[in-house]
Amino acid sequence: MRPLEGIKILDLTRLLPGPYGTMLLGDLGAEVIKIEEPERGDYARWNPPQINGVGSRHLLLNRNKKSLTLNLKAAEGKAVLRRMVEQGADVLIEQFRPGVMDRLGVGYKDLEKVNPRIIYCSLTGYGQDGPYRDLAGHDL
Repeated sequence: MRPLEGIKILDLTRLLPGPYGTMLLGDLGAEVIKIEEPERGDYARWNPPQINGVGSRHLLLNRNKKSLTLNLKAAEGKAVLRRMVEQGADVLIEQFRPGVMDRLGVGYKDLEKVNPRIIYCSLTGYGQDGPYRDLAGHDL
């Protein structure tokens, strides 16, 4: 048995920091469900070099993960995410700029109502507050 077996993680991250972290959690046995935008998906999916039309970095960072596309700007997409949180997600990890998930109606305060045990992790380039909070950025 691996250390995180039985833990379900919803991965709403992209590019490098979040996918790398959730890759490690998957390696430790967590069930990781990567949620991507319809049509576009994770930006790393299209970056070169590619293997059979898929970015090699995307393939590496998303091993041990299931994949799902959801439009979080649509009511149906939000409802599916809420249902996933309600029906057993242990952790949600997102990598949007501060306030985006709240504006979409799926921030911590919204999701905690359907699952008070949810662990909600927000990754940002410059933190949740301070003078640079709204700037895009990421790194390891």
